[in-house]
Amino acid sequence: MSTARSDEAAFESLFKAEYARVVGIANRVLADPHEAEDVAQDVFVDFHRLHSATAQYAPAWLHRAAAHASLNRLRGARRRQKREVAQALEEGERILDPQKQLEVSEDRRHVREALARMAPKPAAALAMRASGLSYTEVAQALGVGTGQVGTLLRRAEATLRKEVTRGTSN
Repeated sequence: MSTARSDEAAFESLFKAEYARVVGIANRVLADPHEAEDVAQDVFVDFHRLHSATAQYAPAWLHRAAAHASLNRLRGARRRQKREVAQALEEGERILDPQKQLEVSEDRRHVREALARMAPKPAAALAMRASGLSYTEVAQALGVGTGQVGTLLRRAEATLRKEVTRGTSN
């Protein structure tokens, strides 16, 4: 019990001694005091989880980790910004004229209605696969063998085509 308290006291002492410097390093890299505090918190949590607060290398580890974590945040922000710009451009290209939007909306409604008329298992298989689940994941969810999923999906797709055609001809 006293060992846990002494470890806690050592970590608290290390935190008090190094927090300002760790935040300062992060802030110099990020130029955002709030982000710098988040980085410092993450760095201290990682250190506490992995190392002893009495380790001689503790201050150097914290400083290096603050610099690396801050640089990683910058890189992540840059990647996120590139993805968001690319996505915005894609969405801009996808903007359709009102007539096209109405047609797409109608097509989606027909597919949903056709799925609702299908048996639950094939409809669920199509929905799960369209959501990105693997054959193994679909098989587990439906309680069938992985080898049966391909056949189940082909039959479900054929049924869906018939149902969509039937629904649109009414």
